[in-house]
Amino acid sequence: MRHLILSVIVLLTGDVWGQTNRYFVFFKDKNNSPYSISDPGLFLTQKSIARRAKAGVSVSVEDLPVNSSYVSQVKALGVNTYFTSKWWNGVLVQANVSKVSSIQSLPFVLKIEFVAPGTLLIGGRQSSPAKGNQSESRNAQNDFQLQQLQLDKMQQDGYRGEGVDVAQFDSGWRGVNLAGPFLHLVQEGRIKSVFNFVKNTANVYSDDDHGTEVLSVMGALSPSSFIGGVYKANFHLFETEDKLTEYRIEEYNWAFAAERADSLGIDVINSSLGYSTFDDPAMDYTIFDLTGKKAVVTITARKAVEKGMIVVTSAGNDGNNSFWKFITTPADGEGVIAVGSTTSMGVKSSFSSIGPTTDLRIKPDAVALGSGTAVIKSDGAAGSASGTSFASPLVACLAAGLVQAFPTSSPFQIYQAIIRSASLYKTPNNQLGYGIPNFTIAKSYLTYGDLKDDVSIFPNPISTSNLNLLFKEPAGQQVSVTIFDLYGKVVSDATAEINWSNNPLQYNFTNLPNGVYILRIKSDRINLTTRLVKTD
Repeated sequence: MRHLILSVIVLLTGDVWGQTNRYFVFFKDKNNSPYSISDPGLFLTQKSIARRAKAGVSVSVEDLPVNSSYVSQVKALGVNTYFTSKWWNGVLVQANVSKVSSIQSLPFVLKIEFVAPGTLLIGGRQSSPAKGNQSESRNAQNDFQLQQLQLDKMQQDGYRGEGVDVAQFDSGWRGVNLAGPFLHLVQEGRIKSVFNFVKNTANVYSDDDHGTEVLSVMGALSPSSFIGGVYKANFHLFETEDKLTEYRIEEYNWAFAAERADSLGIDVINSSLGYSTFDDPAMDYTIFDLTGKKAVVTITARKAVEKGMIVVTSAGNDGNNSFWKFITTPADGEGVIAVGSTTSMGVKSSFSSIGPTTDLRIKPDAVALGSGTAVIKSDGAAGSASGTSFASPLVACLAAGLVQAFPTSSPFQIYQAIIRSASLYKTPNNQLGYGIPNFTIAKSYLTYGDLKDDVSIFPNPISTSNLNLLFKEPAGQQVSVTIFDLYGKVVSDATAEINWSNNPLQYNFTNLPNGVYILRIKSDRINLTTRLVKTD
């Protein structure tokens, strides 16, 4: 409501009566739509429909396109209309202030929100100068940041993002269409789509290089020196962030991009962006708005999650800010993976924003290296940059790899696996969230599920060469395994250090004859005796 009041104030200010602004016009309904939820193929791709089916998500009226007749009637008032939003049921317009009352008087218009001044959508402007990150250096390598999350192990297992679609929302990708470490994406046709929602063009390669560096963490490739986490994935680059100004329109740009991502069947969204204060103070959020249900961008991000996409976003870089040290939107969204930053020692970076949300949910959700993250610059040279912007794509790589490795798992199961794999899962806090996630642990969770017993033994009866001992909490356990015959004689005895990489522990049964045995497993947490049967 406060933004509608702002529009009225603008109307009453005579010296801006001729000013043209950008507004979002909300409609009351989607009546008389030519589309039907029973035939979603008319407005969603088959990949989007398949992703929803995997997630158990039904197509709803919310997914129907906006009523085109309503848009036409707004345009007939002499107003420039641009992007529509299915989820918010409205259209972005550029209009003279004098037109606002006429738009509001249309019977199907619910409300109008002022989102930014000016006419950028039709006029464009010069590119902004590149903004520096918190720190930069040259000659960086990226082995450590891959190893921290076991993304190197993920790649060794054959998961490099093949067939996975990743959408990146950012401020520009200067150099990506020219620099050597990105040419494999261009030449192999794996930059699948691009769009600049800020300027209403298809050019995303000139405005800024922040997106370039974020993309490099995921997709760059210089075989001898730099390997992106999922360099074989498909990428969709959507420019939503205006680097020169900060207005509410950027949240709606995020919504337009998210809906396009949904329609295309995107698996993972990475958004190294966040919003709290704006150039117009009337748009500002306060810490009391971090409920997951207030900010436009947060509500949109939550909708994207509900449609079956995995949304990964930066937590924010305000940890040193005495006024606001908390996460920014959309990091407050439930189910949105908000990523904070660590140093190479695994401790919280001082700049990394903290939680909790207003309703006391743990945030951030996870952390990764954001202090001195290795990146590729717009000129193709290796370097480093700092900020939660560069921690977020590392977790997005993990999500994309898990989507590839477990194609039948739902997005929610992938989300759970990432959280449960993190180093502080049992003792989370609002500095590091659930900690540093781990591919091997996430893989184990998705393979075997949430184990109820301290150790699971299979197969039993056993006719194969190996008996599997699957431990619920394998890390750091020294385990002794003893096998007795029915007379109490020890026929096999061994000890092993259990960790996630050798869980389940495979115990060779080849040399034992068929029969009945007693198995005893002992550690500082386990004392189990059970019966085993060996058969052909």
